[in-house]
Amino acid sequence: MLKEFKEFIQKGNAIQLAIGFVMGAAFTAIVTSLVNDLIMPILGLVLSGADFSNKFIAMDGGDYATLVEAQEAGAATLAYGNFINAIISFIIIAFILFLIVKGLNSMRKAEEAEEEVTTKECPHCLSQVPLAATRCPQCTSQLEV
Repeated sequence: MLKEFKEFIQKGNAIQLAIGFVMGAAFTAIVTSLVNDLIMPILGLVLSGADFSNKFIAMDGGDYATLVEAQEAGAATLAYGNFINAIISFIIIAFILFLIVKGLNSMRKAEEAEEEVTTKECPHCLSQVPLAATRCPQCTSQLEV
């Protein structure tokens, strides 16, 4: 079993997965910072100073100035502002991943278009024939040059 695990690790799949996971965690930290430090203050300014990270409902009916104050008091809270931040983060991550996949797909299409065409199809037997051929090697039909 140890030998099989060693082979699995050496194939590269586990290493690629680990690298992808670490990159995803780093990317999440960047997007979280983008949302919390750049987008939410601008959104708060547009919405007359609203700070979503401090939007909450105290379940005990108490009146607390901040979410941290309510949590330190031991009150159960519904922190819907954090949920709004998470939704915005998700939308940003999904959009960036969409752009990455779209870019990769366009690169693939460009690579496929660059592939050199070396054969043509015989109109009679539909076999592949070299471009310079004047007769089909399969059905011996005369081909246009």
